[in-house]
Amino acid sequence: MKRFEYIRALEPQQAVMFATPKDASFIAGGTNLLDLMKFEIETPLKLVDINRLELAQVEETADGGLRIGTLVTNSDLAAHPTVIANYPVLSRAILAGATGQLRNKATTGGNLLQRSRCYYFYQPDSGCNKREPGSGCPAINGENRLLAILGTSESCIAQHPSDMAVAMRLLDASVETLKTDGSTRQIALADFYCLPKDTPNIETVLETGELITHVTLPAPIKGMHTYDKVRDRASYAFAVVSCAAVVEVDDNNKLATVRLAFGGIGTQPWRNTAVEALLIGSDGNTEVINQAADLLLKEAKGSGQNDFKIPLTRRLLKQVIQRALANQGA
Repeated sequence: MKRFEYIRALEPQQAVMFATPKDASFIAGGTNLLDLMKFEIETPLKLVDINRLELAQVEETADGGLRIGTLVTNSDLAAHPTVIANYPVLSRAILAGATGQLRNKATTGGNLLQRSRCYYFYQPDSGCNKREPGSGCPAINGENRLLAILGTSESCIAQHPSDMAVAMRLLDASVETLKTDGSTRQIALADFYCLPKDTPNIETVLETGELITHVTLPAPIKGMHTYDKVRDRASYAFAVVSCAAVVEVDDNNKLATVRLAFGGIGTQPWRNTAVEALLIGSDGNTEVINQAADLLLKEAKGSGQNDFKIPLTRRLLKQVIQRALANQGA
């Protein structure tokens, strides 16, 4: 690990002022950043510790939603009574990720910003456009079993690793930030992540020194909340394919509400509202589910080892919808 300066910020504006140079990074839980520093994938010359900022609260908003401080730990968010009662898909997604020890340290803002787990990204002696622009993407013709099939480019097929972000995308979360000039902005999570295209090193729309202060959720969504995660082992494994869902079935056994967001298959948390619109109002028969899966996977592209994710995603979509219909009135 390379030498760095360590400084503690006591309030948000001070934090962004300290982080203005391009060679500075914020640190809270550090569950991803410290690993990246040990591998010298990230080499900040300054770490700005934000743990003393007053950003560890979960508050209800005037419209019935939630405003979550960036320093709320994953464990505390998953266990929060309002989250369990009104946003159970979020609680389940968080608990499906990492270990209890990591969730105790990992923060809400940090979880959204974690880097890809692509094998080549973590190998400094290999090429990686995400790590070193222009050096190539050996994953395309190499070890790519867990990598993305949607949102990819000729420059990068790295998958987004977060479980929590998939549920946040489903719930129409937005990110509140503070910029170095003192201004603030609110960014819909749907607009927060960048597709790799030919600049996979640019992962979000955040500017240099911009600090996530809160994540806001709108009012709760009625329906059955589920989070299904297909993985290689029962715990502490990243998703092969995952699906966060809210599905409501009306008295006529028709799909009244359908929201679906997928993890493991995309270069960012993946949601296609056209798929949801196709399913709403239907009885979820095999034909319409197949049409929805066709639409979801229309642009899917396997790279060899990860080709199996395409049929696996189809089966998971079918499972989620059929289970909701089977549980109607239960």
